[in-house]
Amino acid sequence: MIDPKLVTTLRTQTGAGIVDCKKALEEANGNYEQAVEFLRKKGQKVAANKQDRSTKEGLILSYIHPNGKVGVLVELLCETDFVARTDEFKDFAHDIALQIAAMNPLYVRTEEVPAELIEKEKEIYRDQMVGEKKPPEILEKILTGKVAKYYQEVCLLKQQFVKDDSQTVEQLLTQMIAKTGENIQIHRFSRFAL
Repeated sequence: MIDPKLVTTLRTQTGAGIVDCKKALEEANGNYEQAVEFLRKKGQKVAANKQDRSTKEGLILSYIHPNGKVGVLVELLCETDFVARTDEFKDFAHDIALQIAAMNPLYVRTEEVPAELIEKEKEIYRDQMVGEKKPPEILEKILTGKVAKYYQEVCLLKQQFVKDDSQTVEQLLTQMIAKTGENIQIHRFSRFAL
């Protein structure tokens, strides 16, 4: 028997429905962490199925940091005006703007990073590793790891979420897609700082 308090806690953390939370806990034999993972995987499947659907609605949200020295404009797209007008969607947009203000990403996704910039970064990393007596395949793995770390710094979707560093912005987006049942995209942003 699954404890109803555990179901409520899981629902609060993940935003998934009560039935989904109960099912996830049953699948995980009451293990909370496994249930969270189960719900994340389910959300990723839902998100993957929605990616091809067109996004013609959405909103542009502005955020000005209380000190008045950092401002963000972010454009989020979704499928319907109904979802765009919900408080949940607006809160999500605010969280994304807050993330951009705090972490200063340069791109939304990895595909937007110019290839020549990645090559330049790889060249710098290779120069740093000159003289290390490691096999070439190990050096290549180190290089791949350093590029992944670079993506985490400059790509919004790869960054750790500032309000909950146990997940990335991409995972947060996936959860939002699963909750709304619509394709949602962080289309573009601008960050201004004095």
